[in-house]
Amino acid sequence: MSSFFTKLFKFGSQNMAIDLGTANTLVYVQDRGIVLNEPSVVAIETLNGIKRVKAVGDDAKLMMGKTPDSIEAIRPLRDGVIADIEIAEEMIKHFIRKVTGKRTSMFSQPEIVICVPSGSTSVERRAIRDAASNVGASEVYLILEPMAAAIGADMPVTEPVGSMVVDIGGGTTEVAVLSLRGLAYTTSVRTGGDKMDEAIVSYVRRHHNLLIGDATAERIKKDYGIAIIPEDGVGEIITIKGRDLVNGVPKEISINQAHIAEALSEPIGAIVEGVRIALENTAPELAADIVDQGIVLTGGGALIRGLDNHLKEETGLPVSIAEDPLSCVAIGTGRAMEDPIYRGVLMTA
Repeated sequence: MSSFFTKLFKFGSQNMAIDLGTANTLVYVQDRGIVLNEPSVVAIETLNGIKRVKAVGDDAKLMMGKTPDSIEAIRPLRDGVIADIEIAEEMIKHFIRKVTGKRTSMFSQPEIVICVPSGSTSVERRAIRDAASNVGASEVYLILEPMAAAIGADMPVTEPVGSMVVDIGGGTTEVAVLSLRGLAYTTSVRTGGDKMDEAIVSYVRRHHNLLIGDATAERIKKDYGIAIIPEDGVGEIITIKGRDLVNGVPKEISINQAHIAEALSEPIGAIVEGVRIALENTAPELAADIVDQGIVLTGGGALIRGLDNHLKEETGLPVSIAEDPLSCVAIGTGRAMEDPIYRGVLMTA
């Protein structure tokens, strides 16, 4: 009888894999692939002391840094984990409704697989599980982010071959050595795209007395971010607008790519150090495999120009960028849900 009800509940449900990222959330639906990719931002409006969700995702991202006093644009995830569970729940609920086109009812309870940073604590994982359960999931599975990234990048994770993945996300950089569906060694560096944005903001403030917003810093990083100083020592010239800290008026200045490389040197140095520590702690047989296989970069940070060559110089190993670095984790999470060969990598707690 119970199996009949289980089948009845599963009828019409769409199993989902969610890459709950600090910067972006991606939703992968079984047999359909990635159907949603939006910023992990929620705009909350307070009217007469009552808070309500005004916008989520793309619409909320446009409001960041430009809201009146009654509206607050919040990023519910920090360093890859939930910082505000209530708002994170609202965000997940909104994205699931957007994907299914309806409210989750007792007859459409999907199984949900969510990826978590390898360095997350049991409390942080419980918060993610609870948020998904409260949204109406029949079953919640977790998968470690570097494992999902490796599956998404078509790495041989099920074979007895050592391979190394470096997933540079918004909040964390996950460095892992994988073999036989498991993590032989993993380290989570709390440095990612957000720290790069902060580094650009503080560099411009320190050297040019100009205050710029996070959105401007992110745009500079995406368009002009570079890991090593350009060959001509200058690179492209960038015009930046912000508020002059001396006179207090809006102002425009010009900087070049060499300045951006200088600004990013600290967060990129932390990522390189994380890779070095992982290599030092790798078993010799697996290290021998990594010499052949090389290091694969995934995540948005992999798109920083020259980062692959910089890592190659620092480690002496071949470094390649995954085919679709931004979607790797979501694709890998989805494959782990769909393909029985990867079922062993999913965790229930």
